[in-house]
Parts: sequence; C-alpha cells; structure tokens
Amino acid sequence: MKKYILLYAALLSTLCGFSQTISGNLIQLANQEIKLEGFNGLKNYPIASAQLDVKGNFKLTYSKADYGVGYLMSADEKPLFVILSGEDIELVGEAISYTETIKIRKGQENQWFEQYAQEHPRREQALSAWIYLEKIYAQDPLFSNKDIPNKAIQNEKARINKEDKSFLAQLPKDSYVSWFLPTRKLVSSVSTVAQYRPEEIASTTATFRNLDYSDERLYKSGLFKDAIENHFWLLENSGKSLDSVFIEMRISIDAMMEQLTKDEEKFNEVSDFLFDLLERHSLFQASEYLAIKVLNETSCTINSDLAKQLETYRAMKKGNMAPDIFFDVDHIASGYLADSLPKKLSDIKSNYTVVVFGASWCPKCKEELPEILQQYAKWKTHGVEVVFVSLDEDKAQFKNFAEDFPFLSICDYKKWESPIAKDYYVFATPTMFLLNNKREILLRPNSVKQMDAWVDWVLVQGNE
Repeated sequence: MKKYILLYAALLSTLCGFSQTISGNLIQLANQEIKLEGFNGLKNYPIASAQLDVKGNFKLTYSKADYGVGYLMSADEKPLFVILSGEDIELVGEAISYTETIKIRKGQENQWFEQYAQEHPRREQALSAWIYLEKIYAQDPLFSNKDIPNKAIQNEKARINKEDKSFLAQLPKDSYVSWFLPTRKLVSSVSTVAQYRPEEIASTTATFRNLDYSDERLYKSGLFKDAIENHFWLLENSGKSLDSVFIEMRISIDAMMEQLTKDEEKFNEVSDFLFDLLERHSLFQASEYLAIKVLNETSCTINSDLAKQLETYRAMKKGNMAPDIFFDVDHIASGYLADSLPKKLSDIKSNYTVVVFGASWCPKCKEELPEILQQYAKWKTHGVEVVFVSLDEDKAQFKNFAEDFPFLSICDYKKWESPIAKDYYVFATPTMFLLNNKREILLRPNSVKQMDAWVDWVLVQGNE
C-alpha cells in the first residue's frame, strides 16, 4: 500500500509540476502578513500569502507555473525580488524593506542574484567614474600627455568589464539567472548609457532589438514593461534628430513585431501598450507606423478594441482629408450671429480648425475643455477656430456643459453611435484633430498643451 501511495505522490508531483518553498525569519515582521506575487507580462498576480509567527518565521509555496521572478511584500509595500526557478529558498533578516539585512541562506540562483545585485551597481559606479576621468585626461591639455595614468584608466576599465562578464559567464547556461541578470543589466543601463556612454547607444539598441517578447522568461521576469519603455526611451534620448529617431523606432517596431507574431496574446498586449506609450510621448509618426503595421498583420488576430483604436490612425492619419461635418443637429453657437452660422465644417472661414470630441460625462474633458476656453482667444487671433462635438446623450447635460463655450458646439445625442464620431473613428474622449482650411489633417493633438505649443511654435513664432 505504501508503495502505491509513494507512486501516486510522484505522479501527482509530475502532473502538477514542482512545488517549492520560500521560508525564513524576518524578526521585525512578527505576527504580520507576508505576500508573494509574480509577473505575467504587464500585470502581476498573487501566488501565496502567510502570517509570520511570533518569532518572525514564515513559509510560502510556489509552483512551476510561477517560474520566473516574484517578489515578497509586507505591509510597508516595499518589494524584495526573488528568483522562482524551482529551488527552495531560505532567507533571514530584519524586514523586507531593510534589504541590507537580508541574507539568502538557501537557494543557489537567489544567492547568485543577491551577489550580482550588490556588486554590479558598484562596478557601474566605478566604471562611470573612470570614464569621467578618461574624458578629462583626453580633453584637458594639462593631462592629455600623461601616458601612464591614461593607460591605467584603460586597464582599470577593462578589468571592471571583464570581472562583470566573468561573473555572468560562469553561471550555468540552463539556470534562469544566466538569462535574467544580463537582461536586467540591459534594461537598467539605458540612463547611464544615454548620459555617460553614448558610444554604447548603438550596441545597446541592437541588444534590445534582439529581445524576444514572446519568450516566457521575459514575460515572467518583471522586466517586460521596463524593457519596452527603456528601449524607446533610449531611442528618444539618443541625441539624434527627430527624423532619425523615427527611423530607428520603425526598425525597433519591426524587430519586436516579427518576434511577437509567434504569440497572438502577447502580440496584442505589447501592441496596445506600445501604442499608448508612443501616444503619451507625442511620438505620433511612430504610433502611426505601429498602428498601420499591426492592422496589416495577417498572421495574428487583433483584439477588436485595439483594432478600433488603431483604425483611427489608418483612416485619420496626417495628410488625409477629414470628413465634412454638417451642423444640422442640436447646437450652441454663442460666438456666432444667427445669420452667420456655418451650415457645415467646410463653411468655416479660418486657416485652421480644431475639432474636439468630448462629453460632460468624460472626466478628462472637464479638464481639457476649460483649458481650450482659456486659450481660445489667442488661437482665434492666429486663425484657429474650434468646433466641439459632444457625445452626450442628455440634452440638458449637453446644454449645461457647453453653454458658455464661445465656439460652435454640436450634439446629436447618440454617444458612440453618432455618425460624426464614427466618420472620425473616435473611440475615446477627448479626441482632437487639427485641420487646415482644406480639411487636411495636420495633427492629432493628445492634449490642449500640445495644441497650444503648436500654435506658439508654428503660428506665433513663425510670424515674428
């Protein structure tokens, strides 16, 4: 009977994957709760939780499904990262937030992780100092002829780099840390590279492009979001002209999408996040390129919400002709005389028109529309008119919201079913389009501040 029980236990372990423990003692957290969480791409998820006993002892379990990186969290919400590679982990210390007191007593990969996390920043700090001295000795004639210290600087830089590489090279190739530590080093290096080691920008960018975003190791690492953000931050801050930056971003987008087509779920997740990132940074040429590339991808099915969002860029991209808008709907036109009210958008006699889609129920609109109101007099002086298209469904709410606007405001009370909103592929509020007097789309401002900056840069300074 015992034989069968052991056989059943072994079979169950194989089917369910490993079940490993994280245990230890954190004396200052006695009687408190401790949690273990993991990462799934851009999101985290709970793995386990436990109550520490009166002496600060605890035990948590994790499984094969959690393979990657996790973090321990107590009430102060300061995380302690751990490698969940299938080994039992034992640690001791005062509290999670006092990382300097934490010692890993068991778990080889976590011991390597702990050692590198302590040593690598010190090597990077020393390396930056030597690079700073190197520039002084190269540029200042007082030091430039000093061959001995120059050679010493070069030797020390080489020694530091060799030491770092040697540590990583000795890690077993089948260990998670052998992949994770170089990737973490890459992701955390971008600020230093951009500011102090610009000669490494090209090689760092190339390494980012070689990352496989369909790789489960990256997906479970907690670096997924940072890798995307830091990659494009480095391109944006590379010191190149904006046109060159957009060329580089297109190359990076191509590299990422090529890898992601192997995994439809990750393809949608990364596309959505990256599109939003580029929009927030006003990198519209890059977001437009991404939108069209994703929409043209035939090997993956695009999430319907994402497809609607991206379709705006294909249909309403810069240079396209915006649909005319007929004002045969309910309107408020306090800035117009009754006999001068235009019948449609193309009747407006101005060099430029900003079409703003919003609603009284939109929290952001309640911030942005008053800002437009503040800037309207200046914009109008420089030939910019405003038309507000409300997606309200209630007449009283529309009237109450827009009655003080000096520019034309219209509403058909159909919300997202409004033909105007559909013609302009509007999926969120507020949405703005800057048009010229031919109704060509010049800009898709992501904020009133960006629109006002365009007025200042193109119209105000351009006419001085």
